Amino acid sequence: MKRILFIIFLLLVSISEAQLLQNKTTFTKQDTLRGSITPEREWWDLSYYNLNIKVQPDKKYISGYNIIRYKVLKSHNVIQIDLQEPLEIAAFTQDNEQLDYTKIGPVYFVILKKKQVPGAYNELYVQYSGSPKEAVRAPWDGGFSWKKDKNGKHFIATSCQGLGASVWWPNKDHMYDEVDSMRIAIDVPKDLIAVANGRLRDTYDYEYGDYRLYEWYVDNPINNYGVNVNIGDYVNFSEVYEGEKGQLDMDYWVLKDNLDKAKKHFKDAPKMMKAFEHWFGPYPFYEDSFKLVEVPYLGMEHQSSVTYGNQYKKGYLGSDLSRTGWGLKFDFIIIHEAGHEWFANNITYKDAADMWIHEGFTAYSENLFLDYYYGKEAASDYVIGTRANIQNDKPIIGQYDVNNEGSGDMYYKGANMLHTLRQLVENDDLWKQILRGLNSEFYHQTVTTKQIEDYISTITKKDLSAFFNQYLRDTRIPTLEYSHQKRTLKYRWINIVKNFDMPIKIKIGDDEKWIFPKSEWQTIETSSSKKPITIDRNFYVRSKEY
Repeated sequence: MKRILFIIFLLLVSISEAQLLQNKTTFTKQDTLRGSITPEREWWDLSYYNLNIKVQPDKKYISGYNIIRYKVLKSHNVIQIDLQEPLEIAAFTQDNEQLDYTKIGPVYFVILKKKQVPGAYNELYVQYSGSPKEAVRAPWDGGFSWKKDKNGKHFIATSCQGLGASVWWPNKDHMYDEVDSMRIAIDVPKDLIAVANGRLRDTYDYEYGDYRLYEWYVDNPINNYGVNVNIGDYVNFSEVYEGEKGQLDMDYWVLKDNLDKAKKHFKDAPKMMKAFEHWFGPYPFYEDSFKLVEVPYLGMEHQSSVTYGNQYKKGYLGSDLSRTGWGLKFDFIIIHEAGHEWFANNITYKDAADMWIHEGFTAYSENLFLDYYYGKEAASDYVIGTRANIQNDKPIIGQYDVNNEGSGDMYYKGANMLHTLRQLVENDDLWKQILRGLNSEFYHQTVTTKQIEDYISTITKKDLSAFFNQYLRDTRIPTLEYSHQKRTLKYRWINIVKNFDMPIKIKIGDDEKWIFPKSEWQTIETSSSKKPITIDRNFYVRSKEY
């Protein structure tokens, strides 16, 4: 019975991921406005957000404003700001003058009166309010989660990956342009605590009324969906981690009834930091600290404010997604979501079509965590075990300029692609150099798949274009077709893209060797046709003997 329940659980996980990440076959005008760098976006560069909101839990209502500071790149008189219904804009103003606008769905085209001079910095004041979309099944379905803890106190959090940050606050809702820094001020009832990104600067009690303001400040560039607000009956504990860049503050915000439990369970957090600084380089946001914040949903990679809801269990809600036992050696949410600090928050995709850069590398980080503490064989067992979750239904890369994410295979097919690539690199020191180099070369930047591909090809001195085409842009699994007769091994690749010629490691009996298949048949001599052929399991391929 336990096995049946486990299989059902895995199927539900696969279905939910597929529903979240499915490709659309047709796209609307609104998809283009949401997913492309429109003329009304590309003329200005984000500098600073000053976001102020009041949260009224009993009414499930928010109100406030965002001051958007930007640099003019070229002259233009229309600026695009995004805010999703049912939230409403009360006013746009610049230099104390109210501005007119036109609206297409969640997109506001604001007509500026002031001449926009290239090189100048200007501010746009946006006032808004309403009852934001309530998340049905966070984090896959985004918005506000309005819950209560077991003591009946409000327990609230935001999540908005894919759907967009404009589901709860007005902003430039495209990933290509990250704001340089940000203030987040949250008014909440005095019996609750509000936690956001960055560091807590101050709290302010109003002379009249029963609300308290929590002011947080983010010192580093941050992507829009990485911004979050969490509200609850929190308590805080912390530690200082001696990291590669010095002392790193690690803070934990949990419901007060879970304090003792969290102090034991969150020991995975410094272990995570040690492993990932080894593989990926220094934690990218020392200035903003690292936080784990308990929330009423599973979790999400909000920058410097990683949200946690894995019920203080090892694995994924107590289950092992690899079916090997290794997945129960760590808390999946702590390791996976914190891994996104390097791949998602430090290195961020420009376009949602390239979301594999976030999820492929971070799913692979689970494997590297095991590698660091338990060795390469354990890590290989784990990542190979996750292949059972791969659907090969659609390409990993989605369609560009329409906010379209690729297949859910970006997680574990992406991880197995990277595991395969590690075999081709051969030298583990070079492999670590590549992973750390990516986080250094593209530090606090938004990137494209091509930039990632080109960087790895340059460092490895290998043309990996066909390799990436095979695994990112095609659904077929490369298959090694072979025959071993009369002391001759005959072999070739099938189910491949043009120019795919990946070498692979095999064993002929106990003799390990590399072969270099192509689409045409090739042969090598062997000492005996009675010796079995074994394909190295670390390559994500299939084999077919005939």
